[in-house]
Amino acid sequence: MLLDTTLREGAQLFGAYFTIDTRKQILSSLLQVGVDEIELGWIGQSELTEFSTYARSQTSSIKLSVWSPCREADIRAVAKLPVDRINIGVPSSDLHIEKRLSTQREVLLERLVANINVAKECGIPYISVGLEDVSRADELFALQMALVAETHGASRVRLADSLGQLTPLTMAKLMNRFRDALSIDIAVHCHDDFGMATANSITALECGADYADISVLGVGERSGIAATEELVAYLAIKQKDTRYAPDILKRLCEFVASAAHVSIPRTKAVVGTDVFACESGLHAHALSKSPELFEPYDPEQVGITRKIRVGSKSGRSAVLIALNEYGLVDEANTLVQEYITDVTKAVCQLSCKLERPLTEDELGDVWKETIHGVEVH
Repeated sequence: MLLDTTLREGAQLFGAYFTIDTRKQILSSLLQVGVDEIELGWIGQSELTEFSTYARSQTSSIKLSVWSPCREADIRAVAKLPVDRINIGVPSSDLHIEKRLSTQREVLLERLVANINVAKECGIPYISVGLEDVSRADELFALQMALVAETHGASRVRLADSLGQLTPLTMAKLMNRFRDALSIDIAVHCHDDFGMATANSITALECGADYADISVLGVGERSGIAATEELVAYLAIKQKDTRYAPDILKRLCEFVASAAHVSIPRTKAVVGTDVFACESGLHAHALSKSPELFEPYDPEQVGITRKIRVGSKSGRSAVLIALNEYGLVDEANTLVQEYITDVTKAVCQLSCKLERPLTEDELGDVWKETIHGVEVH
């Protein structure tokens, strides 16, 4: 299942400031996408009470959660909100325990137990304990923390690769170790510092994780986490999971990009404007016959339109296909065979000069100029 944390992890992106209206719009789109849980923010965040009340009014089926540090006052504050779950964060590596908290393992375990009990006392029905920096922790101690959380009533343990240290292989080993030991839910929170967040998240799900954290465009601290659009598309299209609606993704990503002041690379997986654009002769010719030869899925499934353009990489077949597609000639036009070689050469020259593929109008001008103004029907 997918836990979207755009409104918490994503809102922590440097320079991103989501107004409550922006948060409402993101929430609305996430509900349409069909993610299983939405982390609405962190305790102490501005307007969280108002926003969580609004979110509750919008859905009764999708789980709503809020992040909290392992601190009694904050946990009690979460309990007053109309949410289903609390996500309690607690460091698991000695580096954080000693240098950040200035404490010891035994003291931290006692604090964890005490605050799980507070959450239970407050009537919070689903308690998730996030083990921060688990990829740099002593694995036996991290596992001990998870078992203590389970024993004292936690419903989920969330393993956070806080600095993106894991690879799919090491993630698989970690997941197998925790899955074998725990009977409660396991979630993963994978950062993308080395570009492996999505791969690590999918690996975790394949190895028995119940939840993977995601954020739209992967936005979050530093290089962010696993991307919502990538996991949703993979699960919906590749794994045929009908819970998710990938056709919403492009619009959602464009909105978040604008709100967070980030750009979407034209080759961005799933939602980039040019991931289904083609210029090379071999690929263009193949796409005209059977798109699945060079496309992993129909672009319309993620709200994108296929683009085939001609340029310096295009051959005669690609140029002929474009001429037909744009209605500049038809297959019976006797001028095509006579001029196609010259037209292809002219297309290549102009494309090299402009350093880009040609537009439909530019291809039309090349055709007309090549045949010296002869009227085309």
